[in-house]
Amino acid sequence: AGAVRGEITEPKLHVLREITNGLTNKEIASDLGISVKSVETYRARALAKLELRSHVDIVRYAQERGWL
Repeated sequence: AGAVRGEITEPKLHVLREITNGLTNKEIASDLGISVKSVETYRARALAKLELRSHVDIVRYAQERGWL
């Protein structure tokens, strides 16, 4: 049994929030104190888990949660 859609870790959510705020991977990495590669990995895993495919999908997800 896999995780229910929408159940992702806080670091992954933080990366998605920062993406919707227009930050680059490098800026997000600096904010979180992690590597750019880790940011890319978090983003990819969050997208897969949430069944999102594009930046537009991320923005829609953010709007649905009141992040914008």
